[in-house]
Amino acid sequence: MSNIFEKIIRGEIPCAKVYEDDDFLAFLDVFPVTEGHTLVIPKKSESHLMNLDEETYAKLMQVSKKVGMSLQEKTSCERICMSVIGWEVPHVHVHLIPTNSIKDLNFGGPKRRQATPDELQTLSEKLRLE
Repeated sequence: MSNIFEKIIRGEIPCAKVYEDDDFLAFLDVFPVTEGHTLVIPKKSESHLMNLDEETYAKLMQVSKKVGMSLQEKTSCERICMSVIGWEVPHVHVHLIPTNSIKDLNFGGPKRRQATPDELQTLSEKLRLE
């Protein structure tokens, strides 16, 4: 059975992409913790971060840094926080969250409202890496 990220990778479900290469995809979270909350995923399916091979793990961190640096510049936030939680979807994914204080990070609290497709598209165009 496919999970939502595998469907996104195959193009069966749309996403607001901010980065893509042959091995990785970065797109906006539809339930963002803060505006610009981005997920970075390997296209190779693996359910647990610690099960990634060394090369994929290293490249995931490199891509996350590249996307995170662009997010920080384009959102003018104080810093990008990174989290790998691993419970929401059984596919490795890194959360990149633009923040101005620790109060911006609240995964366990009430979620922000779901972003609309138009909002995600507009923001992804602003944040997309060239």
